[in-house]
Amino acid sequence: MTTFADLSTSPSAFDTSLVTPGDHAAPTDGTDHVDFAALGLPQPLVRALARQGITAPFEIQRATVPDALAGRDVLGRGQTGSGKTLAFGLPLLARVADGGRARPLYPRALILVPTRELAMQVNDALVPLGKAVGVFLKTAVGGVPYDRQIDALRRGVEIIVATPGRLGDLISRQVCRLDDVEITVLDEADQMADMGFLPEVTELLAKTPANAQRLLFSATLDNDVDSLVKRFMTDPVTHSTAPATAAVSTMDHHLLLIPPHDKFAVAASIAARPGRTMMFARTQLGVDRLVEQLGAVGVRAGGLHGGKTQRMRTRTLAEFREGRVNVLVATDVAARGIHVDGVSLVVHIDPPKDPKDYLHRAGRTARAGESGAVATLVLPKQRRTTLAMMEKAGVEPGQLRVRLGDPELTELTGAREPSGVPVSNEPQEPRRFGDRSSGPRRFDDRDGRSGQRFGERRFGDDRSGHRSRTDERPAYRSRTEDPRGYPVRTDDRGGYPVRTDDRGAYAGRSDDRRGFAGRTDDRRGYAGRSDDRRGLPGRTDDRRGFSGRAPARSY
Repeated sequence: MTTFADLSTSPSAFDTSLVTPGDHAAPTDGTDHVDFAALGLPQPLVRALARQGITAPFEIQRATVPDALAGRDVLGRGQTGSGKTLAFGLPLLARVADGGRARPLYPRALILVPTRELAMQVNDALVPLGKAVGVFLKTAVGGVPYDRQIDALRRGVEIIVATPGRLGDLISRQVCRLDDVEITVLDEADQMADMGFLPEVTELLAKTPANAQRLLFSATLDNDVDSLVKRFMTDPVTHSTAPATAAVSTMDHHLLLIPPHDKFAVAASIAARPGRTMMFARTQLGVDRLVEQLGAVGVRAGGLHGGKTQRMRTRTLAEFREGRVNVLVATDVAARGIHVDGVSLVVHIDPPKDPKDYLHRAGRTARAGESGAVATLVLPKQRRTTLAMMEKAGVEPGQLRVRLGDPELTELTGAREPSGVPVSNEPQEPRRFGDRSSGPRRFDDRDGRSGQRFGERRFGDDRSGHRSRTDERPAYRSRTEDPRGYPVRTDDRGGYPVRTDDRGAYAGRSDDRRGFAGRTDDRRGYAGRSDDRRGLPGRTDDRRGFSGRAPARSY
């Protein structure tokens, strides 16, 4: 069994001087004409990449792929948008493809990510490549039903891309085991630490074999991640393609000083610009409010934050990617989990407090060598703290005092006046328990089964779960509506046979309750009874006067 290296007395695991070009690192100077085949990847993967137009590896990929293919534990740090997904995904697919199919419930590789969006982004990038080498992937994230995830695990899946919380739930349900995991990847490990996932990640890594390979990739490597490295990684090789505080060279950073009363007007004019724009607010309420206000002035925008269901988040991202909306307003939940091509401007509506948050927000633009701009809206009282934060992030912004309509604002951001014609942004989704599709539903209405438990099918139902009935209720034959809208029925239920005691007419009964005919104690008039309760004549215990009653019993 492999023993873990004791890093407490050795140089830091993040010391990039440990890796030299002549050691285990691939060339990283960017001048060598290296293709993916030269890195040691199998030809099916190389051809699959070529079909996508990907022929030249990025720097982080050239550095890490050979070591990962050789089975080394790898620490990789690169600025956001530098190609980290393929840097760990390509060697992962190549190694898993050599080992055959996975056993049911026992994945052979694990990719842990902090957010649902990042999990889906990684999955979308690797699934086409996995098909080329016969490797199946599945996401396991919260906010979606367990059923499909469990079914995939039972059929056998080689690679599972998961968030820590959902993977822990699947393990507790005994539908996933990590005993066969050969390779574990931690993507955006620093964000998982920032979000408080470190205990869950530690517990999950402890369930994997001690001699499994581990790859850790992140935009920053700090002391919070160091505890994972010391415990779970064996003699890791470190590759760093950028300083921790490096800003993307193709970004232009601007700090826009604005009067408080102009903040929304300036934000709306920037949002009305042509091209894709991402805006960041600090809170979920701030996102929802800004989306609503932008719609009121004619700007179509989508909102993204952790309070929305996974279905709404997926739909919003799809609309942004497809260009149906040009503005995406998000909290930091989206800062590290979204890759959308063509985002030319990032706007900080609320300046972040943490330098890492600034870099990750800004990293949504200028990805993979493209150019982009980052604008931060700052009120006078926020100027000093925001400049200090940006200095820690390694950013020197251009400062400009602007007001609504200034030519400088238009020149820097492309701002223009909104149309003023209100548009509807993000129709509200019904949040009813058991609702699995759009549109209003009754409580626990599952595709027309009205509360029927999942998997149950009554006798006579067809395969879709809908019962074959002769009393088709949507027709409501022989029914009328009273003025209040309530149905008045003759109780024609569609096809029930006529009974002698048909309760719709009460025929053939002596106690016809509609007319109370043939009864001596007709309750409408209480005729013929000695205790007629309307007038109470002839009773010795007339309850109105209590006259003539025997003394109460004594006990």
